Amino acid sequence: MAWNELRISPCNLCPRECLADRAGGWPGFCMVDDRIYVARAALHMWEEPCISGEKGSGAVFFSGCSLRCVYCQNYEIAAGRQGKPVSVKRLAEIFLELQEKGAANINLVTPDHYVTAVAEAVLLAKEKGLDLPVVYNCSGYAKREVIRNLAGIVDVFLTDFKYMDEAMAANYSSAPDYPERAKSALEEMVNITLDPTFDESGMMQRGVIVRHLLLPGHKKNAKDVIRYVYETYGDRVWISLMNQYTPFDRLKNNPVYGGLCRRVTRREYEAVVDFALGLGVRNAFIQEGDTAEESFIPAFDGEGV
Repeated sequence: MAWNELRISPCNLCPRECLADRAGGWPGFCMVDDRIYVARAALHMWEEPCISGEKGSGAVFFSGCSLRCVYCQNYEIAAGRQGKPVSVKRLAEIFLELQEKGAANINLVTPDHYVTAVAEAVLLAKEKGLDLPVVYNCSGYAKREVIRNLAGIVDVFLTDFKYMDEAMAANYSSAPDYPERAKSALEEMVNITLDPTFDESGMMQRGVIVRHLLLPGHKKNAKDVIRYVYETYGDRVWISLMNQYTPFDRLKNNPVYGGLCRRVTRREYEAVVDFALGLGVRNAFIQEGDTAEESFIPAFDGEGV
């Protein structure tokens, strides 16, 4: 599927292919119409060390989401409730402004449902002098052919791999096809970036980082994800094991999601880390201490937009 076959109305940009008439003002499953909504564009220090570094990642947080997990940590923007509409030209300007502020890279956070417009903005910014690595920070729920079209546009994929369990994917994200979609998208990401490369300061210039957020009570799913990624790609992919899951009050009165109403225990997280190390994983990011007590959620106040 080429760029000219991808369209926003009827929308076929993500695996859901909801075919919403977004140009006609009807939001898709992603909760937004055809305009590009940005909630924040600023230096961000809370990514992996090779992404944020000491300068900060130039993170552009897009509103809406094609996955919309029930436990989403950025719920307000995922539901499309915050964000300002910008043009492709303005988005390109935002990228260049972040570069001027000293950003280590341009970090596109949840861009999947705007992918054609975002790609256009990146190319426009490159014509005007953008020379930073471009990071595609996504849920992992993507069409393989869409990822393939990002060759030459995206340098680093910072992707989630949430589920190997179809029932979990259906229950928490209404996406039983998530495991297979994530596998095929990841394969294409690795094909595009080849082996990871870093500059002299340790910042990733090309490559793939697979994130997995451990959910309370779901060690088996986490281990299955780690096993698949490592046994398939070995050291060609870095793995980021995250323990920062934060429960929210909105789930408390829902008996279906009762198990998500607590934090991940230290014992759960250490068991998953030990499993990864036992497999032979060495290219990994591991969170230390009580990171779940910290806030990794910035203020989505329109800064930089």
